[in-house]
Amino acid sequence: MKQLSYVIVGIGYRAAFYGRIASRYPDLFRAMFYSRSEEKAKAIHAASGLMASSSVQECLAFRPDFAVIAVTKAAIADVAEQWLQMRLPAALETPAGNTSARLNRIWELSRQEPAKITVFEQYYRFPVLAAGLKAVTDGKIGKPQSVMISLVHDYHAASLIRRILHTEGEDFILTGMRQQNHVTETDSRYGPVNDGRMAVKNRDTILFRYASGKTAVYDFCGVQYHSFIRSLHLTVRGDRGEWCDRVLSYVNPDHRIVQEPVMPLIEKQYQHLDTKALQEERRTWSPFLQLSDSQDEFAIAAMLWDMREYLECGKEAYPLKEALSDAYTWLLMEEALTHPGKTVVSEKQIWE
Repeated sequence: MKQLSYVIVGIGYRAAFYGRIASRYPDLFRAMFYSRSEEKAKAIHAASGLMASSSVQECLAFRPDFAVIAVTKAAIADVAEQWLQMRLPAALETPAGNTSARLNRIWELSRQEPAKITVFEQYYRFPVLAAGLKAVTDGKIGKPQSVMISLVHDYHAASLIRRILHTEGEDFILTGMRQQNHVTETDSRYGPVNDGRMAVKNRDTILFRYASGKTAVYDFCGVQYHSFIRSLHLTVRGDRGEWCDRVLSYVNPDHRIVQEPVMPLIEKQYQHLDTKALQEERRTWSPFLQLSDSQDEFAIAAMLWDMREYLECGKEAYPLKEALSDAYTWLLMEEALTHPGKTVVSEKQIWE
């Protein structure tokens, strides 16, 4: 099977995942980095061992199948347009844009031949979340009615809420509140923090109410991603059961009560992306919900793998309409948080 080739536009924390995946699966992927700074390009080459350049022409000479746009929220839509103008398919890190105008522009660009645009939303692909989502889709807890999500931030939460409740295209209203909480820092992206430092973090709470009567509560503080004293939680309630963190509780067709653990799921088509770290996670279980870097890398690798089918036949794993809707929902979330008590009302968008 021919390798998929891609140029990584950006050199930040998220961009590094795409480089590591190319190094981990050299038979499947090949990649190089692009940075506007020659100095930074040299640094990322030294750190990753992958090709890196500040020359667009050198990147195009690499003959990439597509470009991964992994830059800041404010720049991602504009940078994507630049690479699309070079007739190169673009895979955007989330969100697809940070204003309604930019989201509309991405949609307009996608309607122009031969533009190919997709967005890489990874959380629904985390094996432990994929397992819970499959249980909901299979009807184990009946019709999902409500979600309490204290797990991921912003557009990621919007994506999971929509998938869990099946609210695509529904009108909704939301109200929010932002508070500042003091919390002792105990962990970080770079390892444990042991000096007792205290931080002030935003705690965001938002209530979603959908036209169908379904509801969602979003309650999140960024420190939850890296903390030994702030846990992650997800509760989905249906008319026949509940998915709570790593436990499913439901009434089966024989009207008996069943409780079962939620174990990470690696679907058959992605088994070649399995790793020892993921295998170890599947051998152990605890009731606590954790989102590991191993699951994150797997989710991104699965998205990269699916690019082959998208490029060849246009099948979208995460349809652009959904990506734009999730980013639009995030914009409404921000409006609700910056105007406490205000009822924010969704409106139909050009891609719907």
